[in-house]
Amino acid sequence: MLCRTLCFLSLLSLLTVASAQPLVTKVDPPDWWTATHSSPIRLLIRGTGLTGAKVSLPAPLKASNVAVNPSGTYLFADIAIPSKARPGDYPLTIQTTAGQTKAPFALVPALPEAGRFQGFSPDDIIYLIMPDRFANGDPANDQPLHDRTKSRYYHGGDFQGIIDHLDYLQSLGVTALWLNPWYQNNKGLNEREQYDGQPITDYHGYGAVDFYGVEQHFGDLAKLRELVDKAHARGIKVIQDQVANHTGPYHPWTQNSPTPTWYHGTVATHLANDFVTWPLMDPYASRESKRKVLDGWFIDILPDLNQDDPEARRYLIQNSLWWVGRTGLDAIRQDTLPYAPRDYWRAWIDALHKEFPHLNTVGEVFDGDPAFTSFFQGGAKRFDGLDSGVQSVFDFPLFFALRKVFAGTESLRNVPQTLGHDQLYPNPNLLVTFLGLHDVSRFMGESKASIESLKLAYTVLLTTRGVPMIYYGDEIALRGGGDPDNRRDFPGGWRDDAHNAFTDRSPEEQAVWTHVQHLIALRKATPALRGNTRTINLFSSEQQWIYQRGDNAIVAINNDTMPAVVKCQAHDGDYADALSGASLTVRDGQFNTTLAAKSAAILIRK
Repeated sequence: MLCRTLCFLSLLSLLTVASAQPLVTKVDPPDWWTATHSSPIRLLIRGTGLTGAKVSLPAPLKASNVAVNPSGTYLFADIAIPSKARPGDYPLTIQTTAGQTKAPFALVPALPEAGRFQGFSPDDIIYLIMPDRFANGDPANDQPLHDRTKSRYYHGGDFQGIIDHLDYLQSLGVTALWLNPWYQNNKGLNEREQYDGQPITDYHGYGAVDFYGVEQHFGDLAKLRELVDKAHARGIKVIQDQVANHTGPYHPWTQNSPTPTWYHGTVATHLANDFVTWPLMDPYASRESKRKVLDGWFIDILPDLNQDDPEARRYLIQNSLWWVGRTGLDAIRQDTLPYAPRDYWRAWIDALHKEFPHLNTVGEVFDGDPAFTSFFQGGAKRFDGLDSGVQSVFDFPLFFALRKVFAGTESLRNVPQTLGHDQLYPNPNLLVTFLGLHDVSRFMGESKASIESLKLAYTVLLTTRGVPMIYYGDEIALRGGGDPDNRRDFPGGWRDDAHNAFTDRSPEEQAVWTHVQHLIALRKATPALRGNTRTINLFSSEQQWIYQRGDNAIVAINNDTMPAVVKCQAHDGDYADALSGASLTVRDGQFNTTLAAKSAAILIRK
């Protein structure tokens, strides 16, 4: 009897689902562009009553390969976009035995390639902005959960605030902006979820609840497009921070996923990531030893996406394409690169380059070991037979060396020794180098840091190989400890700020700012200080280092607290110090000069 009752209820449930009027609540992507190289695209349609649905839309677009998940809440469909298709609205018709419904979809004009999709190079200076903490240009979008007195609430920074300070960025010499993720993060926030006694707001952007939505605190898609266009008009590129490894804990998929294997595990049952990443580059490691990295939930909170699920993989790749194609971006910064399969990155890169050949990417590989970091830079096949294709990674090994030397007490030899591992990288000249970013304490937050040591660190950063990156506020010696203190508001970005470092800097702020501006201008004017020019270490000791860049530039560093006489062999010629203006002549191959305490010289041969 019990069995018959349960069977009847199960059948009744199926009939109810089958007879429900179809309802559509979301279409991803909401649009695409004409003359695409990515046809067909794959739509993910969310709703109810979608079981058994058929999809159609106006000619010349065609739908095929329709699939619906077991609960009838998600529908997948390929949409072919022929080259003759024109911009316009192409509404979808979703038909089931219980009825039909309409859903919006559109084709938009393809953005012209000129001045877009450019990639970055060693000629660029990247500036990292956390939008919520840079400048508040539109107070109307501040709510909800806005409170500048609380470190984990929204503080009000937005796209308009960045637009308002493009003059400042251009005058510093910035040529590319990296913005932390702008995905919609705050929808459905649960104030009961606490971290350090404050609600989890994901103001930083890494807890997406909608990969096609723009975070409302920052603006909307039109304002983002305006920011990109106005940056491009000034010769400033834009790099999007993307996250393919995980979603936020409040994403609707966590309660109702499009496929049974969309995530690795569920909210109730999943692996926690233990951050033991070295097995990923170990040719002898077992699959099991890699599982917690590849399948584990980041900090045991962020749901881990399964890039081995064909539908999830295609969704994520297509999402990257959509953001680039709809906004005109130039490059992508990819979060937590090692935590997704390497064959996924290969497929991702191939898809990006099919549509945008000049676009390039930089991956986060948060590790101080050059052997590990270099393993993830594309340009060479590794033991797994794969070349990921990811052109650049962040140079965390050099970052740690610079911090230990200039904000610590370790030997200056650490820096050239770290650079000595460049042989491991397929292309060390494209590594993104930096003194700080949003996941570490500020340089000036270190106990041994000083204005003099910060200026020395910048001298090295901006005269060595790689693509230099500056974390917002570091150019004015902004203080800050660990997260979230390292994400302080930029002084002057809010109308009621007592101090405005955009326009009226203190002597200390101005000293660092002027030094950085001068170094950037010098790097731009001196090809030997950037690009693929050769580096030769002429001399190194505990506190001094002299290196040659190209054929006509010599950089000398004295990190000691007292003056130092430095001697080495160098090319004959007359040199001018680009920092002090002093002249120096090298005869018979003998370089000999005295450097003041905590000082540097950048000698350019006349």
